[in-house]
Amino acid sequence: MKRLAFGVALLLGQGAAAQEAVNWGDGAVLRSLDKLDAKVEDLTLSNGEAATMGLLTVELTECRYPVGDPSGNAYAFLTIREKGVDEPVFRGWMIAASPALNPLEHARYDVWVLRCTTS
Repeated sequence: MKRLAFGVALLLGQGAAAQEAVNWGDGAVLRSLDKLDAKVEDLTLSNGEAATMGLLTVELTECRYPVGDPSGNAYAFLTIREKGVDEPVFRGWMIAASPALNPLEHARYDVWVLRCTTS
């Protein structure tokens, strides 16, 4: 059974927030780029799962998407840690349709959300 909730979606260009009905995905598909060697990697994570991408460990807490559109404007809560660094280098929501809104700011890596997955 799908859970239904109301999440916040930013209305770009209007500076206001509105409520949007959302479903929870079972996980997400992420893409990473190693800027030094131009290596692009796609990774599918389940909610609560973590995986290593180069020197980064990416943990997906949850992925949400507009009702009825899992490949649409997904947003995922991620915690990204770098090997040898105590504090996360990123912790927050990433939005598939607006990756520059809240990006990972790292000299070597880019990570962004492509879509939620469902069973």
